[in-house]
Amino acid sequence: MDRVEVGASVRAAVDGDAAAWKALVDGLSPLVWSVVRAYRLSDADGHEVYQTVWFRFAQHLGRIREPDKAASWLASTARHECLKVIRGLARMMPTDDPYVLDRISEDRTPEQSVIDSEEAAAEAERVRRLWQEFEELGERCRQLLRVLMATPPPAYAEVSAALGIAVGSIGPLRQRCLRRLRARLDARGAV
Repeated sequence: MDRVEVGASVRAAVDGDAAAWKALVDGLSPLVWSVVRAYRLSDADGHEVYQTVWFRFAQHLGRIREPDKAASWLASTARHECLKVIRGLARMMPTDDPYVLDRISEDRTPEQSVIDSEEAAAEAERVRRLWQEFEELGERCRQLLRVLMATPPPAYAEVSAALGIAVGSIGPLRQRCLRRLRARLDARGAV
């Protein structure tokens, strides 16, 4: 549904048109479900959020100031409801039952959660060492690599103007700097 159709359907639904309400639910349900699925809730929690979003929409239908933006209202409400559910899950009481599954990701065991956490800690340590070695590079290398890491990457002409390096020297200097960084990481076993 486009915004004009949504706005017209909302106004008609406010006036009691059941067909307009059905058109809204049919047309905007995929949007609500896409938001709910993005939060990876369990099926039961996802259905609960979906129902709550439509209930709140029905409650506020007559008070929506910009009917053509109802889709945004639904998406925002779905996000808020998903976050409420997630906060509620975080307050759940821990259990010593090893068969209780993580409610957010029902295919992960408690053991897998520990492994994932250890892997995340190891990755964080690798990243910390990388930046530590990066800081030990010369100033010119640090400046060049920082500029080239920008998103989106700048054109070599912009890099040349910013750092005073000839355009033809940027690539070779970049390679030397990266080789130097790699050698430092290899020497410390940080890779």
